[in-house]
Amino acid sequence: MWFKHLHLFRQHNAEAIALEDLEAALAEFAFRPVSPREARRVGWTTPAGKRSEVRIHEIQGHRLIAMLRQERLLPAAVVNEEVSERAEARELAEGQPLSRRERQLLKEQVLEELLPQAFTRSQRVELWWDTTRNLIGINASSRKRAEEVLDLLRQTLGSLKVTPLATKTPLGRGMTAWLSDPGQRPASLLLGDRVELRAAEDEGVIGARSVDLDSAEMQSLLEGGRQASKLSIGSEGQLRAVLHDDLALKSLQFDDALLDEASQTDDGDDPVASLETDFALMTAALGTFTDQLIEWLGGEAEPHAPTP
Repeated sequence: MWFKHLHLFRQHNAEAIALEDLEAALAEFAFRPVSPREARRVGWTTPAGKRSEVRIHEIQGHRLIAMLRQERLLPAAVVNEEVSERAEARELAEGQPLSRRERQLLKEQVLEELLPQAFTRSQRVELWWDTTRNLIGINASSRKRAEEVLDLLRQTLGSLKVTPLATKTPLGRGMTAWLSDPGQRPASLLLGDRVELRAAEDEGVIGARSVDLDSAEMQSLLEGGRQASKLSIGSEGQLRAVLHDDLALKSLQFDDALLDEASQTDDGDDPVASLETDFALMTAALGTFTDQLIEWLGGEAEPHAPTP
């Protein structure tokens, strides 16, 4: 299990919670399937899947937990069509148009009737908790989904003071400097071939893949005032990723040597042992890369007031 995306958060005033206490807290908020009358439900599940009953894995201070999100799929177009048909029938029968309040009540009635018939969709979202660095990383494609996992963890623990990880050098400025002046690039930083440039004013976005980031054309765009909002970067022996200007890391690709080491480990076809091997290798790389990234961007910024 290798993360595809990563949203990073700093934990504040961290007090180490014992593993057994965390296990008990997770059990209280264990996932239960969505009921016929619910639109969605979230809860903690087993990171290793149905063949395991373990809700938390810990290796050298790195903890892995997973949230399962289940929702009923009820397209808005289906609901609106049914509401329109029922509203039209009532208006013909009553000889007058429905009020806004009556339409809203009709929509609520349709939702209540159709929801139990809707298909369900489930999504697992993993959370990496580095208790040594007081760092939390969430494998989610969007910040919204990452915040949903934090909300569940906050509810589970009663309190969780975290803020999005931030650096002293703003991401847009830092990425732009790496592109425009090779002398400002850290020696351990590897540039990829993907970039997104935004203009200072609302003049659209230029995105490019498989390009030479040191080309004259790229320099011309930067000299015109555009700033990098996405940039593919990497570190030798660790990983490559697309860095976004909110410090999110997307499209993670771990070094082939790490993947080879994981595949060559004898886990006896045990899914839990395989997961823990992957997790140990992955978190070692993620921890090192995060430290490098913070260093490349001038250190960590003072956080805003954390959310309790």
